[in-house]
Amino acid sequence: MTAGEQSLKAVQDALSVRFQDESLLGLAFVHSSFINETAGDAVESNERLEFLGDGVVNLIVAQELYVQHPDWSEGQLTSARSALVRTESLAQVAGELGLGAFLLMGKGEDGSGGRERLSNLAAVFEAVTGALFLDQGYATAQRFVLDAIEFEPVRAVAEGSSKNPKSALQELVQSKGLGPPKYRIVESVGPDHEPLFTAEVLIRDEVKGSGIGSKKSLAQQRAAEEALEAFDKS
Repeated sequence: MTAGEQSLKAVQDALSVRFQDESLLGLAFVHSSFINETAGDAVESNERLEFLGDGVVNLIVAQELYVQHPDWSEGQLTSARSALVRTESLAQVAGELGLGAFLLMGKGEDGSGGRERLSNLAAVFEAVTGALFLDQGYATAQRFVLDAIEFEPVRAVAEGSSKNPKSALQELVQSKGLGPPKYRIVESVGPDHEPLFTAEVLIRDEVKGSGIGSKKSLAQQRAAEEALEAFDKS
């Protein structure tokens, strides 16, 4: 197995997906700076996939909000969608999935913090979604996006509720100089139509909370809640 094949396998393991055409997945991680600095090694960046993925993500989020909240007005739905698909929100999702580590980029972009740049992270999440849509269709892309994005916290936008646990935890640990929390799925049990996920949240590589939920995002949210409680007691 070549280094490139190993990398693609690692990406698919991290995302819990399997591509039929792995070249599409590889393309999703090609930053434009890589093209500029390594002429001949790659002929296209992920920008076209990002364009496609942006439309797919917006449709999936809009559909889910419409179904979940039949009592919300157009204004509430629009505000919630904007909060979920903005660059900062998608970058946070991409960071939790560890997508930045797999980006192919030029030395200059990499050296200036490109793997942590919000615009790059949001773009690669959209590009992966676009690649998955082309590879396996809308339903698979929909499952991927719905597993990755938290919908419950948008009640704070539409209804004025309190801040969601993951955002609260991120602000807390960064205020303490501890760096951003990292999430990982450690177990998945049950049938495909009714899975149960266990998530852990790590701060400086130490597990600070765990949670169980019917979606990965819900399990992560509950892990964040447990971590917040641990900080309150310390």
